[in-house]
Parts: sequence; C-alpha cells; structure tokens
Amino acid sequence: MLYYLFRYLEQYGISGAGMWQYISFRGLLTLVLSLLISMWFGQYFIQWMRKRNISEAQRDESIDPYGVEKRGVPSMGGLIIIVSIIIPCLLLGRLRNIYMLLMLATTVWLGAIGFIDDYIKLKINKDGLRPIYKLAAQALLGLSVGLTLWLSPDAVIRENVSVEKQGTTTVIHKSEPVKSTITTIPFVKDNNLSYSEIFSFLGKYRTAAGWIFFVVMVTFVVMAVSNGSNLNDGMDGMCAGNSAIMGIALAILAYVSSHINFAGYLNIMYIPGSEELVIFLLAFVGSLIGFLWYNAYPAQVFMGDTGSLAIGGIIAVTAIIIHKELLIPIICFVFVMESVSVLLQTNVAKAGNKRGQKWRVFKRAPIHDAFRIKPGQLSPDLKILLKWPQGCWLESKITTRFWIVTIIMAALAIVTLKIR
Repeated sequence: MLYYLFRYLEQYGISGAGMWQYISFRGLLTLVLSLLISMWFGQYFIQWMRKRNISEAQRDESIDPYGVEKRGVPSMGGLIIIVSIIIPCLLLGRLRNIYMLLMLATTVWLGAIGFIDDYIKLKINKDGLRPIYKLAAQALLGLSVGLTLWLSPDAVIRENVSVEKQGTTTVIHKSEPVKSTITTIPFVKDNNLSYSEIFSFLGKYRTAAGWIFFVVMVTFVVMAVSNGSNLNDGMDGMCAGNSAIMGIALAILAYVSSHINFAGYLNIMYIPGSEELVIFLLAFVGSLIGFLWYNAYPAQVFMGDTGSLAIGGIIAVTAIIIHKELLIPIICFVFVMESVSVLLQTNVAKAGNKRGQKWRVFKRAPIHDAFRIKPGQLSPDLKILLKWPQGCWLESKITTRFWIVTIIMAALAIVTLKIR
C-alpha cells in the first residue's frame, strides 16, 4: 500500500518518494519491519497463550531428554511468523504482482492448515489432523501454484541465450517474454532444461505434456519440502534458523533472476516481476530472526505446524517461481536428510518386523533425534546399523551444527551459478 501511495506522491515532486521504487530500499525496510513486528508481537502472543494455559503437552522423555524443561511452553508460534510476514508485505509490496500474491496465498493456506492441526492437538486429539488431510491440502496448493504459473499471462520469462561474437561468448536475453517450462540445472554449462523437450516424441502435444509434468513437479516439490520442514521442527531454534538461512539464499537467487544485467552475467533466465520475491523473502527472514528471539534454546514458544508447514511451502514455491527447483536438494539439504532418514527408518523397521527382528538404520529418526539419545535409552534388542554419534549432544550444539551445514549448502547452491 505504501508503495502505491509514494508512487502517486512522486508525480507531485514529493522529495524522497522515488526511493520506494528501489528494491534495496524497500527490501531492507521490510527486513527491519518484519523483525520488529515479530519481536513485539511475539512477546504479547506468548503472554496471551500463557494466561490461558494453552501449551504443548510435555514431550516424551524417551525421545527428547530435555522434555521436562519444556513443560508449559506455548505452541502455535507460527502465527508470529505469519503475521510478521503479511503486514510488511501488505505495506511495502506490490500487491498487483502475481508472484507476491502467490506467496501470500501460500503462507495463509498452509498456515491455516497447520493452525487447524495444532488446535486439534491442543484441544481435541494429541495426534492432530490426519496425515491424509495435510497431504491433500499440500497437494491442492501445489496444483494451484502450478496451474497459476501455467495459465497466468504475468508469469513469464526471458530465456538466456549464448551468442558467439568475434570469438567471444556473450549472453543475451530474448526480447519477448514467453511462457516456458524451462528450469535451471546445476553444474551444467548449458544449464537450461525444458520439460517440454523431454516429451519431444509427442510432437505437437509436447508443450502441453511439458506443462502437465511441470504441474506434477510443483505439487511434489511443495509436498516434499513442506513435510521436510515439518520434520525438521523438533528442536529449539532448529527449523527457524535453517529456514532463515535458506530464505537468504533464495532472496539472492531471486534478486539476480530479476535483474537483467546480473542474469546476463550469470547466464540464467531473466524473470520480470520476480523482484517482489526479494521483498517477500526479506520479510520471511526478518520474521524468522525475530521469532528466534523467543524460540532459541531454551524455547519460550514452539512454532508448531502453523509455522513449519507454511515455511516449507514458502521455500518450495519461491524456488519454483524462479525456476530453481532442481537446486532444492542442495538448498534444503537438511530438510531432505530429515525426510530420507524417516523413510529409511520406517522401511527398514518394516522389513525387520517381517523377519521377526528389530532393525533400525539410525538410533532415532528424524536424523536430528539420533544426536540426543542418552546411553541406555535404546532397547537392547534393537539392531542399529548406524550407531554414530556416540553419546548425547546438547540440543544447542545440534541446532548450531545443523545451521552450519545449511550455511555451507546454501553457499554451494549460489556458487552453482558459476560452477559449470
């Protein structure tokens, strides 16, 4: 809203009104505003929840050895994150931008699903919303995002093309923006892959087939990253810290994708309008940093599914919009490992049960739980394939080391733009 107000005032020569046209100015203002809102609103939210004795049940000490210390901690803290994202974006973002609208819709939709899940856990049934309903809601969002990017005339790109001139290779962008299923492949010199070209054998139907495949890919990515984020939310500050780092990496990728000169230098496609993703992502990062003020160990509030589902959806949809979904395994390495550890643990346990044996790959899953198992907590008849690490790490150390891993992988994702 303020963006449109100052653009109007600029017509009358109001001093300083033109600054609101700059992404750097609006982005930094959004970052600071979201951080302050998160810290301010978080304090009142925690007090409100405590007065009404709305808190998460004590955690299972067999899984969380520090569960006793977390008795009476309010949940649903994801509301702090969501409010701190939406308000700055409404004030400072361009609300007619298709990408901003998609990001706000993603935040509200998955935040609402997570809120329902948390509410059921606190008031009705500790198991919460049935998994099939959460998966259906995630799939519906992925389908909606995919179809919007397919059908909206505003979701376009200008493809990067390498041209040889007097023995020198330069990168130019096609003059006309087009609808395209092109995505970026990391570590490859000619790093554009069109999903439509995969179905070239279908002749005139290849474009439609490519878009259908794109929509399926979007749906899968949204579901996978959202669930990975949910699994990562198991320690104080874990998911919030990792997600803030991922948000910074995606903001950098979104900025270079929205700047035609940087896009040309890095030989990536130019995506008109994607600069508004920078505004949204800086609000996202600011809200998470402010939330960490209360969520860092020992936590005063848990984000719950209200936050973790929305966070995963935000990261997934952002990567899809800037056509960098194939970088997700690198950027979201920690989320991927959490999901893979659960899948391995579950399937190996099932295979062992069929043979009358108790097999496990890790001491616990998701993988972060394996680092906080105290000696003697595991049943002696369990056969653990991977017994590392030995002993029990402090929760703060586990969280910090996971952050370090995410920083390394986020940096690698950015470097892939030049390593080919």
